[in-house]
Amino acid sequence: MRRYFEDFAVGQTFEAGRVTVGEAEIIAFARQYDPQPFHIDPDAARASIYDGLIASGWHTAALSMRLLVDAIFADTAGMGSPGVDELRWLRPVRPGDTLGVRLTILEARGSSSKPDRGIIRFRVETQNQAGELVMRMTGAGFIARRP
Repeated sequence: MRRYFEDFAVGQTFEAGRVTVGEAEIIAFARQYDPQPFHIDPDAARASIYDGLIASGWHTAALSMRLLVDAIFADTAGMGSPGVDELRWLRPVRPGDTLGVRLTILEARGSSSKPDRGIIRFRVETQNQAGELVMRMTGAGFIARRP
C-alpha cells in the first residue's frame, strides 16, 4: 500500500524491523567510513574505554535508515528530507547485537507554499536486544499528498 501525507498522523508509530550486527560488518564499515581503532581493531578496542569492539555511530544510523526504508519509506510518496534536527548515540553497539527501529510521528502539517506536499517530523529510536536505547534521532520528510 502506497503511503501519502494523509496517511501519517501525530502519535502514530511504525516498527521497522530488526537486524543483527556482526563483527566483520562492523570492521568493514568502519575501515571504509570511520577508521578509529575501537571500530576496526579488536585488540585496540579492548584496551579502549569501550573494552571491546563497537560499531561506528554512523553505521548504526545507516542500519537504522535501511530498516526504515525497507519497512516504511520505500512504499511512501517521499520527496526527500530537509535534514535531521538531532542525532544521539546513547550506547555502544557491539558485535552480535540485534537492533530494532521504531519511528514515531511528532508533527504532520501541509506545506503552505507547495500544496502538493506535506511535512512530517518524526523521532527514530533504535534499541538493542535488551531494549536499551542505542540511538535517537529526530528528522523531517517531505511527503506527497494523495493525488
